[in-house]
Amino acid sequence: MLTGLGALSMNLFLPSLPNMSVYFDTDYRVMQLSVAGYLGMNAVLQLIVGPISDRYGRRPVLLWGLGIFILATIGCVFATTVEIFLVFRMIQATVVVGMVLGRAVVRDMVPQEEAASMIGYVTMGMAIVPMIGPVFGGIMDETLGWQSTFWLLAILGAMVWVLIWRDLGETAARKATSFRAQFAEYPELLASRRFWGYCLAAAFASGAFFAYLGGAPYVGSEVFGLSPAMVGFFFGAPAVGYFFGNFVSGRYSVRVGINAMILWGAIISAVGVFLSLLFFLGGVQTAPIFFGFMTFVGLGNGMVLPNATSGMLSVRPHLAGTASGLGGAFMIGGGAALSALAGTLLTEGRGAFPLIWIMLITALLAVASILYTIRRERQVSGL
Repeated sequence: MLTGLGALSMNLFLPSLPNMSVYFDTDYRVMQLSVAGYLGMNAVLQLIVGPISDRYGRRPVLLWGLGIFILATIGCVFATTVEIFLVFRMIQATVVVGMVLGRAVVRDMVPQEEAASMIGYVTMGMAIVPMIGPVFGGIMDETLGWQSTFWLLAILGAMVWVLIWRDLGETAARKATSFRAQFAEYPELLASRRFWGYCLAAAFASGAFFAYLGGAPYVGSEVFGLSPAMVGFFFGAPAVGYFFGNFVSGRYSVRVGINAMILWGAIISAVGVFLSLLFFLGGVQTAPIFFGFMTFVGLGNGMVLPNATSGMLSVRPHLAGTASGLGGAFMIGGGAALSALAGTLLTEGRGAFPLIWIMLITALLAVASILYTIRRERQVSGL
């Protein structure tokens, strides 16, 4: 529920973006900053949430983080200008405590092998939320207005807060070293080429999705003329692929190896976007074609991200926590930039082409990153 709330807050309101642009009397590219700014703040918080919870415990950080999220969500509802809305939207990013510490709580409670299995189920569960969230968000926008989606987030946040307060005890077994000691470990990790290879592979692979996150609502409503409900219906296409990609990772990663899984996942993403581009260049420009091929992006991401994350954590095993925070922040930060770029380039008359090109370039860069990493690993191992 913690991780699902974070995923839901990211995409529930996306079908409403065009109507919100009208409500606040602003351009879509300004309204789209509610995605890019949120992701940017999300990246910054990922760097500090882990160390803070190591020192002060999971429970208080979760309660404070979700409490701030609830208040910020209500602030979004009553915002009178787009500037005020964007401020509250960025504060909403404190919900990232659920996504970061939800997995930490699992690791605290059960042995390593069991934790890996449980986190896998959590990840697959997270894939379901992006499938259904935009659908409900689009329907709510049409029937109750865009504010209703934020009221729903506030109510769900309050329910989860009460559940944590009543049921979740402190799971952190011991306190970590000082903040200075934790951050002093960063240079050793930053000097590792393989860490950067895995990090870039994950960042570029997920970057294609984050660009989609920022541009797809505009493409659906303005290019294809879809209603908010239909935008929500089509929007979940990558999540379907992501669900099955996670299943493939869980089933075959040990047998095939993480590098091969990352490579094939990145290739699948690139091929899906390339086929979409070919259809559009050939004049076949329809919503089912555009959104349908985005399923391949989700499938590829489902194969790349779990394995690339595992690779990041294994390069320097004694710095796994630092690698997790730094890699996650880099991935989300890059996604924020690509999301903002997609929103900027999507203007009237250009159609879906700017978004497709951004996604194709980032997917190809993910392929190049893992090929470099494979080569570097062979050099390190002397093969």
